[in-house]
Amino acid sequence: MAGVAGGGGGNDFQWCFSQVKGAIDEDVAEADIISTVEFNYSGDLLATGDKGGRVVIFQREQEVPILKPMDLMVEASPRRIFANAHTYHINSISVNSDHETYLSADDLRINLWHLEITDRSFNIVDIKPANMEELTEVITAAEFHPHHCNVFVYSSSKGTIRLCDMRSSALCDRHSKFFEEPEDPSSRSFFSEIISSISDVKFSHSGRYMMTRDYLSVKVWDLNMENRPVETYQVHEYLRSKLCSLYENDCIFDKFECCWNGSDSAIMTGSYNNFFRMFDRNTRRDITLEASRESSKPRAILKPRKVCTGGKRKKDEISVDSLDFNKKILHTAWHPMENIIAVAATNNLYIFQDKIN
Repeated sequence: MAGVAGGGGGNDFQWCFSQVKGAIDEDVAEADIISTVEFNYSGDLLATGDKGGRVVIFQREQEVPILKPMDLMVEASPRRIFANAHTYHINSISVNSDHETYLSADDLRINLWHLEITDRSFNIVDIKPANMEELTEVITAAEFHPHHCNVFVYSSSKGTIRLCDMRSSALCDRHSKFFEEPEDPSSRSFFSEIISSISDVKFSHSGRYMMTRDYLSVKVWDLNMENRPVETYQVHEYLRSKLCSLYENDCIFDKFECCWNGSDSAIMTGSYNNFFRMFDRNTRRDITLEASRESSKPRAILKPRKVCTGGKRKKDEISVDSLDFNKKILHTAWHPMENIIAVAATNNLYIFQDKIN
């Protein structure tokens, strides 16, 4: 496709390389792997965090549209430590639109915190059974609604999403809405429950829709329709025949994230072989691009990539059997107002922008 509608407008465009940050190192240390990428509300700052616990902030220079490391004004140090939070690993943190509270979620609980109170929180969701042997699902992601401070959603390993309203009860053990797509019995397999687990959920900026990512697809839901998504986009359907080997090498448990562009007209998510996918919601066009140093020349236009699933392979196609599953795009971010994207590929951060930017 020529392009997708961006943060500030609906013109078609092509993506071109802007920058790459990170060391060229074939043997990447676990601590150097990027674990999160996010723009701030204005898009002037871009932050990355890695598995070593480090945070790097990039600031945009207004006279040339590039991002470069900021001069540290203060040494990075905790301003507040929120204690007694969780027994299990935290999978989500979401700041509320009231700018006073935030939620944190682990596999079994979601807690509500006040930004000024660090020693205690209020438990708003608890799915831990009395007998852990009866546990059938876990919480995988949670997020506050962008405009309604009383509403939040959380997703589960069973592929369901629950929307909760804190005005209904103090403990949100009963959801207000329950989003689930019925499974096609004819396509059920040993891997069905694993690949239906939702790894990410994101509200649209407008607050009308939410997007969920499972292992093979991205789905867009209208908050007013619970029985099925209004849009489904296949990310890498060609991997369905590879699920057995992906299970054996644990890749089937990879947690891919997803993001909206600024106008909610396009979505982006990652795949393997350092591929990432974009979908235009208006035209239903899609594109596969690659984050690689081979194409990292200033203003170089990214060439769409195609995966060949069988038969005769064309010149520009890559065989599904030659995909590198150690190279994966789990974390991406889209500038809130412009067509600038950030893609984390292992220990490298790639920044792309549209050709006309």
